[in-house]
Amino acid sequence: MSKLSTYLPIVPLVAMCSLGLAVGANANPATAPAANIKSSPTFLGDGGPYPFSEAVRVGNTLYMSGQIGIKDGKLVKGGIDAETKQTLDNIQNTLSKYGYQKSDLIKCTAMLADMDDFDDFNKAYKMELSKPYPARSAFGVSELAAGASVEIECIAAK
Repeated sequence: MSKLSTYLPIVPLVAMCSLGLAVGANANPATAPAANIKSSPTFLGDGGPYPFSEAVRVGNTLYMSGQIGIKDGKLVKGGIDAETKQTLDNIQNTLSKYGYQKSDLIKCTAMLADMDDFDDFNKAYKMELSKPYPARSAFGVSELAAGASVEIECIAAK
């Protein structure tokens, strides 16, 4: 067997790798996937006396801090239904403040102080949001700030 025949099977592999490098080097950055574009976070609002931002925007994605059913500085009365509605109203206010709307929600995380409220929470949640619903997780927790029954944090994207 000659030395040339030993290297012949490698030649197509080297050619394909070289072609891939040439194509990659000539790729148009304007058409690069968005995941490759980095954006610095913008911290929005403040938590008042608490150590957190109301929301953080990275690119076109808005990460919101958790909301509870506070209105005029007090937790609304009426249990899980009223609190869920007010919490989602508060989320809507935050979305609007930064140029988003409920249809931009892509992920929500709900924390319930009593998992026995899960069905009632879902009924109220469905009344305030429409299909397609954002992805969602729900957790039972032992206690929430201000004695709330529900806290919801969301992510929105345009």
